[in-house]
Amino acid sequence: MPELPEVETVMRGMRVHLEGHTISRASTHHTGLRWPFPPGLAEALAGRRIDGFSRRGKYILVTLSGGMVMLLHLGMSGRVLLTTPAGATSPAAHEHLVIETVMGARCGLVDPRRFGMVDLVPASAVESHRLLAGMGPEPLGNRFGGAWLAARGQGRRSSIKALLLDQRVVAGLGNIYVSEALFRARIHPARAAGDVNAAEYDRLAAEIRAVLEEAIAAGGSSLRDYVQPDGELGYFQHAWRVYGREGQGCPECPGPPACNGVVRITQSGRSTFFCPRRQEMKNDPDEDLS
Repeated sequence: MPELPEVETVMRGMRVHLEGHTISRASTHHTGLRWPFPPGLAEALAGRRIDGFSRRGKYILVTLSGGMVMLLHLGMSGRVLLTTPAGATSPAAHEHLVIETVMGARCGLVDPRRFGMVDLVPASAVESHRLLAGMGPEPLGNRFGGAWLAARGQGRRSSIKALLLDQRVVAGLGNIYVSEALFRARIHPARAAGDVNAAEYDRLAAEIRAVLEEAIAAGGSSLRDYVQPDGELGYFQHAWRVYGREGQGCPECPGPPACNGVVRITQSGRSTFFCPRRQEMKNDPDEDLS
């Protein structure tokens, strides 16, 4: 599933191609995705100006004239195809929603597995939307930091990885970037969240921010169906230090016999990748392991 950097990349691509445009025509090719499209969605979009874009967690918010917001989630296989001029492109396979603008831009939502979603809500109701209400702070925002994480982890016996994947604690994090941030912070993914100390939480929050910023700068990681809106692949997967690297050498360790490389475990049905040497269950984050 696309994570925060991928969604941010898609949102920025849509902003470049569509912001300030007026929708001349919209069409739906199926009844919906994970849930049915709002009744009359195509008719409600036609004629509205696209005033802006933002992101909340893994959701893209499209601000429209008339006080409406279109909420978009890419699901597991969703992607956005942006082309111009609109009339030069035939419908793509599994394209469920198409928006064309007066200035000739075309935006198609493709989702083969149909796990994404689209909703249209009044701007005044966005924060209370059932999918957004109760969501934690953005990891790149001012509210997020080590103190925030420490307060949410206090007394919790569930793993630190589970804490970070809880969207009520922090918005937008997923399996890839949690694994990468925990590696950088030298925290074992199975450690109880309540056993992580304040200094480690400070380090972890800083590494979360750093890995997300690097991934966004690289255009997001290309994973299965994900591509940027213009069709170009993201490149951050080439900078993964542990994710998907089971059996390979740890990039920060000297190798055998000191370190046998990256291992994979399963937590709540999801793969977790880490280095047992650098991410011990109980370790000193300031220890020199070089």
